[in-house]
Parts: sequence; structure tokens; C-alpha cells
Amino acid sequence: MIYVQHDEQGQLLRVEMEPFAGMTRALPVMDEQVQAWLTREELRTRLSRLKDSDLELIRVLEDLVAVLVERGVIRYTDLPEAAQRKLQARAEVRAGLGGLSGLLGDEDEQHLI
Repeated sequence: MIYVQHDEQGQLLRVEMEPFAGMTRALPVMDEQVQAWLTREELRTRLSRLKDSDLELIRVLEDLVAVLVERGVIRYTDLPEAAQRKLQARAEVRAGLGGLSGLLGDEDEQHLI
């Protein structure tokens, strides 16, 4: 059984595996409403993971551009102006956070950058 809380219109507000304060009833796992909730939660989880990986990939791309420029494979000015502005703005923010590197671990710093 799955333990749920409904609002006044009968929409699910909360779904848990164990009974909880405020629950309004218990439903079988295969209940249509429960399955719809679980599917929606799975989608949210996947979208959140995708967003997190996007943030990680941004840092990888910044580093890649820096390496290509340093090795002379491309020139910074070869990039479109909008890309140059965005990279420059991020570089300035990252440089401003440089003084915080002793306070933050790599993991914490990545979430800020």
C-alpha cells in the first residue's frame, strides 16, 4: 500500500511508502493516481539530473575553449561576440570567487560556478 494525502479537490499532495501525519488514505501501488504521481516524480528527478549535468558541462566547455585558445588551435576572437561576452562574464565571476577557494571544497565551488 501507498499512503497519500489529497487536497479538497481530490488531487494528490503527498505520497509516501509509510503512514504519515496528515495522510488521507492508503492506495494500492497500481492505483492510477499513484502511478501518475510516481511517473511525474520520476520525470522531475530526470530533469533535475539533466540540469545538473548541463551545469557540469558548461564548466567542461569553458575549460575546453581555454585549452584550445592556449594551444593556438582557435583564437578567442574566432568565437561569436555573444559567446565571448558570456565567457568573459563567467571568467570575471570565477576570478571574483578565487578568494573563496580556501573556504570552499571543490564540490561546493562547482555548485557556485
